[in-house]
Amino acid sequence: MTARAKPIVAKTAENDDQQPWQWPEAKWRAVSNKIRPGRALRPRTWKDGARVAVGISFDSDHESGELRDGGKSLGRMSMGQYGARAGIPRIMKLLEKHSVPASFFTPAVVAMLYPDEQKRAVDLGHEVGIHGWIHELNSVLPGEVERDLLFRSCDTLEKVTGVRPVGIRTPSWDFSPNTLQIIRELGLLYDSSLMADDDAYELNEDGKPTGVVELPPEWIRDDAVYFNMHRFSGLRPYTPPSAVLEIFTKEFDVAYEEGGMYILTMHPHIIGHRSRLTLLDELIQHMKTKKGVWFATHADIARFAKENAA
Repeated sequence: MTARAKPIVAKTAENDDQQPWQWPEAKWRAVSNKIRPGRALRPRTWKDGARVAVGISFDSDHESGELRDGGKSLGRMSMGQYGARAGIPRIMKLLEKHSVPASFFTPAVVAMLYPDEQKRAVDLGHEVGIHGWIHELNSVLPGEVERDLLFRSCDTLEKVTGVRPVGIRTPSWDFSPNTLQIIRELGLLYDSSLMADDDAYELNEDGKPTGVVELPPEWIRDDAVYFNMHRFSGLRPYTPPSAVLEIFTKEFDVAYEEGGMYILTMHPHIIGHRSRLTLLDELIQHMKTKKGVWFATHADIARFAKENAA
């Protein structure tokens, strides 16, 4: 009879010198349970009896994608500048054509570079939400630095737009163990960075409900994974807009059948190109052929879900 192997004992209280497969149960449970999905927040029906809630959003990264990494490539920054110069005007015109509100998640540095862009978005009935300071990665920051940057980001957006943000999408959807606590300190209504469901849910921290609404994005419903381009890496676009339209449309159709929520993430410097924005136009036209589609900002969707969860 083979003897049972003895469990590996931690060498330190924190187990920092162990591989994950050596972690004791208490540690891997603590890591897994730090942030978890809590109660579902799908209403029986959406506003005015609508069947599906559609949240169209744009991460207005502009130059911050290059600045975040300390880059000084004028070529890369010009690609981001395209979003402000060409993408945003086209996007605003399209949203106005369809009378559709949207949410624009904007790094504070971008808001300071393009204050008129943010003011116009709010004036047109759109939402401007937090997207970090300079598109930094939260998971590599000390907790106090992350907190300082997010508080300054919130204050900056309020100063620029005249409206204090109520929601956040972390840059690159990068969520540290400190992020949720900072979100709670800021008094934010919702986050849109985590992906544990298709529909809205409440975030739990250390097993306790927080009251913070999660509006989950997904890479499937993000233009960057299909179209992004980096000249000096293996990142190359390969998916035609027609194929992306098919994916986005099928995601919507199932959300409609389920009576759920549809969150779409795009970037002005990516989707704003001529051959690509047409797919968003066609997608919205398709959505409008269905009865009971509620187009709303992320803030309005989060508020309604929290107040009307079944």
